[in-house]
Amino acid sequence: MESPVTIRPATDADAEILGALTERAYRVDGHLADSTSDGYARELRDGAGRIRDAVVLLAEIDGALAGAVALAEPGTPYAETARSGELEVRMLAVAPEARRRGVARSLMAAVEDHARHAGLGRVVLSTGVPMQGAQRLYEDLGFRRAPERDWSPGGFSLLGYVHDLD
Repeated sequence: MESPVTIRPATDADAEILGALTERAYRVDGHLADSTSDGYARELRDGAGRIRDAVVLLAEIDGALAGAVALAEPGTPYAETARSGELEVRMLAVAPEARRRGVARSLMAAVEDHARHAGLGRVVLSTGVPMQGAQRLYEDLGFRRAPERDWSPGGFSLLGYVHDLD
């Protein structure tokens, strides 16, 4: 039987491993393959900045970091598309060796719980066009495409998704 996924808030002590895991997950999937992605790779590695300026949730399996996600409310440094009453998901990452073990689903369930406890009625996110596995996951979790929220920072096309909470 596989060990359960546990979710906890990140602390300053997690910053380095958080940054390394996030960058590695994006690299393994080919999302940082060219030199134009150097700036985003630096942002992904900046676990300390994320912990300082967003809510960061970590997923662990047997005490080892298996995944992470950053949460941003409107007007906070990591919010890019969140509007009033919304929580924005940023930089969801799962360690390659921990995939297919429910890590992303566990993190996203914790995201919804956080949004509800904060009195927010919607979760929003942006994902890259090539990130088809992530798109399937979000749709399975009840997110719907919101083409009016599509955008292209630095020429990289992102698709908008929203999920209204009960």
